[in-house]
Parts: sequence; structure tokens; C-alpha cells
Amino acid sequence: MKVNGPMSNNDQSLRDHLLSLLAAGNAHVSLDDFLKDFPAGECGRKIEGLPYTAWQVLEHMRIAQWDILEFCRRARHVSPQWPAGYWPEPDNPGSEEQWNETTRKFHQDLKEMEALVADPATDLFAKIPHGTGQTILREALLIADHNGYHLGALVVMGRLLKNA
Repeated sequence: MKVNGPMSNNDQSLRDHLLSLLAAGNAHVSLDDFLKDFPAGECGRKIEGLPYTAWQVLEHMRIAQWDILEFCRRARHVSPQWPAGYWPEPDNPGSEEQWNETTRKFHQDLKEMEALVADPATDLFAKIPHGTGQTILREALLIADHNGYHLGALVVMGRLLKNA
């Protein structure tokens, strides 16, 4: 997973693009921009017709991102049971305190994934030894894709909560 020698311009360019995608989203609002305007006190309120609260979606994003990061770093990591282990308990709608804690942990794990991608010693194309063909490149793209997908839902949920 580690590579020796100087980075090529293409390698650095790829890392820069991945880091931008992970942090800023590029084609959509970033998580940080979304969080500035989201009514955190409403994160546990159910919206008619939707199966999850905003906190439950954010916590799902955090759990999935954490799992992917740990898979990349630790051969002995055991992923949660699918699908139940990737979502908070349905009877826990969340609170502003949980929202803030989830946000803090999400940012921490994202920074750690960004550090892994930015490290010139990380071979983005090497198969993860304990995986089934995955690479750090694939896992970084998976995080960006998954986060972007659910962030779109959170944006809509935020609008509905503000207008309710």
C-alpha cells in the first residue's frame, strides 16, 4: 500500500482532486456549508413521509465513512452487520447534542481519510492486502460518492424542517 520514490505530477494532481472531492464536494454544497444553515435543534424531528430523521442520516454517513476508513487502515477491522449496523437505532431520532457529536466525529474521520490520501507514501492504486481487490483510490471515491448522495437528502430535509 506504500510506495517509495518521488511523486509524479499526475500522482499529486490525482491526490489534489480526491482531496477536493472529499472536502468540498465540487458539484454540490459541502457538508460544512450545509451545516452552517441547518437547524440543528430540529435534527431529531420526523418529517412526514420520510423513514429517517436528519440526525439518523448524518449518523449513517458517519458510520459508513468510519467503516471505510477503518477497513483501509486495519486488517483486523470488523465491519458492522449490514444493514442494521450502519444505521442508528430506529427509536433514537437524535438530538442537537448527538448532532454535534456526530458532526465532530464525521469531521475527524474525514480528516484522517484525507491524510491517508494526501500521504505520498500511500499507493492509491495498490490493492488493500486484506481486501478483495479494493484500493485506497476506490475507497476514497466511495466515501465521496456516499457522502454526496446522503448530503443531497439532508439538504432537502433541512429545507423541509425550516419551512414546517
